[in-house]
Amino acid sequence: MTAAAVPAGALPVAVGVGAPSFAEAPPDTVHLSIEGMTCASCVATIEKTLKATDGVLDARVNFASQEAQIDVAPGRADIESELTAAVVSAGYGAAPIGDGQDEDAEATARDSHYRTLLKKFWFAALVAIPVMYFSYPELFPGIPEKGSTELNLIWGAMALLTLPVLLWSGSQFFTGAWAAFKHRSANMHTLIATGITAAWLYSTVALLFPDFFPEERLRDVFFDVTAVVTALVVLGMALEVRARARTSEALKKLIGLQAKTARVIRDGQEADVPIESVVVGDLIVVRPGEKIPVDGEVVSGSSTIDESMVTGEPIPVEKTEGTVVIGATINKTGSFRFRATRVGADTMLAQIIAMVRDAQGSKAPIQRTVDKVAGFFVPAVMIIAVATFMMWYTVGPEPALLYAVITAVTVLVIACPCALGLATPTSLMVGIGKGAENGILIKSGDALELAHRITTVVLDKTGTVTRGEPMLTDVIVYGADSEDEVLRLAASAERASEHPLGEAIVTGAADRGLELIDPDEFEAMPGHGISALVRGRRVVLGNLKFMADRGVAAGAAEELLAQLADLGKTAIVIGIDGELSGVVAVADPVKTDSIAAIARMHEIGLEVVMLTGDNVRTANAIAAQVGLDRVFAEVLPEDKAAQVKQLQAEGKIVAMVGDGINDAPALAQADVGMAMGTGTDVAMESGDVTLIKGSLTGIVTAIELSRATMRNVRQNLVGAFAYNTLGIPIAAGLLYPFFGLLLSPLLAGAAMAFSSVTVVSNANRLRSWRPTLAKGVG
Repeated sequence: MTAAAVPAGALPVAVGVGAPSFAEAPPDTVHLSIEGMTCASCVATIEKTLKATDGVLDARVNFASQEAQIDVAPGRADIESELTAAVVSAGYGAAPIGDGQDEDAEATARDSHYRTLLKKFWFAALVAIPVMYFSYPELFPGIPEKGSTELNLIWGAMALLTLPVLLWSGSQFFTGAWAAFKHRSANMHTLIATGITAAWLYSTVALLFPDFFPEERLRDVFFDVTAVVTALVVLGMALEVRARARTSEALKKLIGLQAKTARVIRDGQEADVPIESVVVGDLIVVRPGEKIPVDGEVVSGSSTIDESMVTGEPIPVEKTEGTVVIGATINKTGSFRFRATRVGADTMLAQIIAMVRDAQGSKAPIQRTVDKVAGFFVPAVMIIAVATFMMWYTVGPEPALLYAVITAVTVLVIACPCALGLATPTSLMVGIGKGAENGILIKSGDALELAHRITTVVLDKTGTVTRGEPMLTDVIVYGADSEDEVLRLAASAERASEHPLGEAIVTGAADRGLELIDPDEFEAMPGHGISALVRGRRVVLGNLKFMADRGVAAGAAEELLAQLADLGKTAIVIGIDGELSGVVAVADPVKTDSIAAIARMHEIGLEVVMLTGDNVRTANAIAAQVGLDRVFAEVLPEDKAAQVKQLQAEGKIVAMVGDGINDAPALAQADVGMAMGTGTDVAMESGDVTLIKGSLTGIVTAIELSRATMRNVRQNLVGAFAYNTLGIPIAAGLLYPFFGLLLSPLLAGAAMAFSSVTVVSNANRLRSWRPTLAKGVG
């Protein structure tokens, strides 16, 4: 059967197109925490080292999170020690990352590093104050004149004072530069170490060997450059550490949700045990106000549960015997017992944490491009610095050597590869974290980047636009019996049926508080109807043909049946004791927020299409109700991927949203697959984005978040490239021929120090982002 399309007409289909292959075993993934990275050059060095390790399929290093994500051959997850050793051999620190238990240790290490940097800054800053004062005798009265013995002694003291600044406050520059040198590369540390060392050595030589310089004005000292630049760059590093910590707050919040203990019944006794000791099958007791420790199924008792920390839905959810509870959610009112079904890394929260961590460690296409450019940045700056020195030394004004040294040092100091390295990953980390906070799990940087380009959203109907659960919507009475009596008899007759429509009628009657009776006789004719004897009354339910076969004249209901069908409802005729007694209608109702979500999609310029296996009449009814642009009806499950492919052939960037196994191929075919968190595991595995709550508002949230994140990335990249593109030529003396101005190395150091802080701070602005449709998110 081909797809019936309204209004666009039928599309050609190809069976099986886009179906994903599940045969290949996925690679194992190892996470490492990395210490000592300073710029994108470090990222390139570590990735190259890891990829060269035997058994590694791919490696991604995130500069913003200071973590590495390594895909290894299946069964080789035990090579953590080899990977750690490889990173250490490259001159960096490395340690395996656990499932969240190590977060406190990581935070402690980060705080310790921050405090150490602050100590180094304050030491360098305190030294810089007197050094700057005595470096400019012509500006401050009371300082001995240049060339005097007194000033030379003071400058000698400055040389000694700035030496520990160079070697202790700036120690990380030298260790980082040496590690890069050993691997025939260069990084930000190379630039800073070269610049501050050149300034200190030039000053020391000018002080100790003045006769080496033919002119007195060449004998100036630049100890202030060493002290001030070191202080400013170290301060920038400290602020960057603090700002970067904020970018991962969403992940830390998720990890913080985990319970520490569980109250387990063992040998008939309640006992509080560490969460790590809980096993599948344990019976767990939860009292009001307590956190549910693991996932499970309620076996006794009832309560309301606050699941907002996982789903984003603020309204507490009723839980009774047989319902599922999620670990890390909060029990509000009652006490209950539940059986543990998923523990440890298998719990929903653990999987969310793993997914967010993997996503934050992934790279968007734009980041991979920037990393390639940044890999050549430091060598290019070194070449520019040498060229600047040679140019000023050969054609610059006198004293040419002095100008050459100043401009070369300024070029080295002002260049900031950090800003380039941080521009993309910091924004992606915050964006993915904000998604998790709002019930949107984005699996990769690729998905987050591509989502902002989506032009068409394709929706599955059942379980996506609608609730996926048939409900009784109408009861129309024709005979003398009351509406409640007709429904009571019909539901009693359907009580023995297992058909979903019958179950909807029974549930509808129960919701009205009607007392149902087990039928004395029951006969089902699949595809036609049922007949039952309920307390002496013959009750038949079915279509018009079935009524005619059972001697019930139901012609009076034909017009009503057509009207209900046009509304997308399934109508069932009821005959009691041979007479037409009523009609009940059952429908899969539209989710309460679907209309608002689709309206918002139109507002932000998206085309919204529905893809369903239902008949054209039902599909049209739902489309009219929610305001869809196009409908493809009567689509076979195996043809859904082909329909998505056809839309892509029209030049559209397609997001497919579904929740069932039959949606998995289409989710995989789409540019961005969005799986409803209330659906099947296969669908969620195939999707690039998981909407935990299963609401269409999550689609809007995901796309708006993607647009906000990529806008932030572009701001960062433009700022970082503009800073370096303008700053380096100015540092090289571009303004001197026109205005007689040279940039001071001190100002260059300040600009460099705060450029990366600015990038991270701009990324952190995303933390205040809020979804347009705040209710029912995800």
